[in-house]
Amino acid sequence: MARWCYRHRLVVLVLWVGALLGLGVAGSAAGTNYSNSFSLPNTDSTHAYDLMVKAFPERSGDTDTVVWRVSEGSVRDGSVRERIEPALKEIAGMKGVGEVASPYAGAAGAAQISKDGRIAYAQVTFAEQANGVPRELVQDVVDTAQDAERDGLRVELGGQAITRIQEPPTGTAEMVGMAAAAIVLFLAFGSLFAMVLPLVVAVFGVGSGMLSTTLLSHATDVPEVAPLLGSLIGLGVGIDYALFIVTRHRKGIMGGATPEEAAITALNTSGRAVLFAGGTVCIALAGMLVMNMRFLNGVVVATSLTVVLSVLAAITLLPALLGNLGMRVLSRRQRRRLAAEGPEPTESNGAAARWSAQVQKRPKSVALVAVVVMAALAVPVLSLRLGASDQGNHRKDTTTRQAYDLLAEGFGPGFNGPLQLVARDAEPAAVQALVGAVRGTEGVAQVVALPSPPDSGIAVIQVVPTTSPQSEETDRLIDRLRDEVIPQSGEEVHVGGVTAVFKDFAAVTGDRLPYFIGTIIALGFVLLLIAFRSLVVPLTAALMNLIAAAASFGVLVAIFQWGWGAEALGLGKEGPITAFLPVIMLSLLFGLSMDYQVFLVSRMHEEWVHTKDNARAVRVGLAETSRVINCAALIMICVFSAFVLSGDMEGAMAGIGLAAAVALDAFILRTALVPAAMHLLGKSNWWLPAGLEKRLPHLAVEPREAAYSGPAAPAVPGQRLQPSAGASVVHGFVRTELGEPVGDAILTLVSPGGSQVDRVESLADGSYILSAPAGGAYLLAATAGIRDPWVRHIMIGGDPLVHDVVLTDVGVSR
Repeated sequence: MARWCYRHRLVVLVLWVGALLGLGVAGSAAGTNYSNSFSLPNTDSTHAYDLMVKAFPERSGDTDTVVWRVSEGSVRDGSVRERIEPALKEIAGMKGVGEVASPYAGAAGAAQISKDGRIAYAQVTFAEQANGVPRELVQDVVDTAQDAERDGLRVELGGQAITRIQEPPTGTAEMVGMAAAAIVLFLAFGSLFAMVLPLVVAVFGVGSGMLSTTLLSHATDVPEVAPLLGSLIGLGVGIDYALFIVTRHRKGIMGGATPEEAAITALNTSGRAVLFAGGTVCIALAGMLVMNMRFLNGVVVATSLTVVLSVLAAITLLPALLGNLGMRVLSRRQRRRLAAEGPEPTESNGAAARWSAQVQKRPKSVALVAVVVMAALAVPVLSLRLGASDQGNHRKDTTTRQAYDLLAEGFGPGFNGPLQLVARDAEPAAVQALVGAVRGTEGVAQVVALPSPPDSGIAVIQVVPTTSPQSEETDRLIDRLRDEVIPQSGEEVHVGGVTAVFKDFAAVTGDRLPYFIGTIIALGFVLLLIAFRSLVVPLTAALMNLIAAAASFGVLVAIFQWGWGAEALGLGKEGPITAFLPVIMLSLLFGLSMDYQVFLVSRMHEEWVHTKDNARAVRVGLAETSRVINCAALIMICVFSAFVLSGDMEGAMAGIGLAAAVALDAFILRTALVPAAMHLLGKSNWWLPAGLEKRLPHLAVEPREAAYSGPAAPAVPGQRLQPSAGASVVHGFVRTELGEPVGDAILTLVSPGGSQVDRVESLADGSYILSAPAGGAYLLAATAGIRDPWVRHIMIGGDPLVHDVVLTDVGVSR
């Protein structure tokens, strides 16, 4: 498939561009039909909501609020009314506005004026729900209302429709994240063309995913936050997956392969790893189905679809783009060096190798420091409280936050989240008795029986708590009404309202969360057990996932619930953590952690299979993968952090939480705690009962390159090497010019495609042995301390090849 995409690159590009444009046209024509219902079947708040819809079907449109406050006098003053009333009348006449309830409409509006007479509000009911109200209409309402302001008269607006026009332009967060990722990619590759490749792939994958989600919103319930979460995870994995493949491709070219063969090798190795990684992310996302919440099902569909399309772009569109670039995927300096010096081996050196050696020398100290850091960050999670954010959590400079605060000032903090007691077939006397009982309940500020349609058989009592919707005291009031007050009335009464809905949602989420966590941990255990033929590796990974989750949620609690730096970061006021966020974050964290774990441990496992030396396997695996893991993590951190700019509180929470999770996972767990623990565990890392070994299926995450299918680099100018069949080895001694043995020299066997075939250290007597999967042309490289590197082309046949290495200190190699 990679070869076909490379050679038919124009066809592939036309298909992808056509698909993206087609989805864009279809999406624009169909529009969106997102659903934001957080209610759950068979909960008390859902029963109340269903009864309210039957009793008041005309109230289906979005209701927003215009709030004004005078610094002196009263809102009833003529000078105030002559500015406000014309504005409300103009708003009422706008097309798309169903009704405006004014506080100046006689006795019916008197309750809309505060007791001190300085704050009043009007309710604007649109003909559509917030998602369906045109932005132009909402902006006209805001402009008309705020034009009535003057010195001493302040006008603010609140509501879901108003919130929409405060959000930054669509795509702002994505563009900022991609710009930051571009900088990281340029620093990693040093080539403008190589930098652009992962970004283009991510744009096509995420763009097609979001447009497909738009169309799916007409066929199933997809919440409004789903496209945002889909683009968040899609950008992260799309750029990272392309990074892995492009890195392998460039490595192949630098090793002497042609661009076509390097691309095929990269897709046949790293591309397979990308398929596995994308599959693990989708499996993790599908774990949300265990929660049995219709709201989350839409999130699963949107995010999984975006991940699938991002993987598809990486394994089809990317080879086509690589075909168009050819050698330009390398920087000019790299191309000049390749032409002048010939192919170069891949060696582990620099900071990554030095850090890996330090972890091997001091595993206990490294593990202790990592555990202390993660435990300290996890402490806040002990006070985690699930709930929902509202306009009271918006930034102070937003009109929705100002309106929220004015209503709380004038009518009490509970006014922004009233409860609704909905009774069916209750006698009027029983309703009045219930009103009296509720009025005497602790935590109730106001109770009023609302007028209901005749012959509906439904009575509605509105209850305004003394505390804010997000307060724990409000939660206790709901429990008090349900457990004590209502049962004593003897009537069938349900407690509803937005506050009750979110409370029920948080309660159900908390009850089902352990089953969800158990499911995704079990899935990860099975996948790693099959991939690495070990019981300890998947157990370690499961423990690390739990540690990463606890620490990242600790960061979330400290910022969003405790408010540490929330206002300074422009995140708004502190409040509870959104109820559905733990499920989504754990799914994504599981999938991303699996990617890094597989990438790290697969290299360790390969070295263990060759040498049966655990210390060497862990050291080499960390040295050779940590740089790519850290680079990929840095890109994800940039992308996720940029979603603070999305204007959506849930998006900001998810972005900060995932950025923290990836940072902790990559920089502390995978590069410190995991290798330190594996050094301490020793050979038991790779233990698997013999009986289980026979029963497990075999899964190769990234198969080793068995033979190089392209032209081999000649060992002598003018001489062409012909590969021979059959696996074999190369062995010999590493010595100085004086014949002294060189111990601890690093010897690497590299295929012409750039893949590392084997890697060992010479023993004290200088001896070494390297295994090759098949006969053919290879590069043999040796390094030892301050001695000059040694590189040779060799030809391995069916019989073992003896090849001694001579290293010098003076820049001359033999």
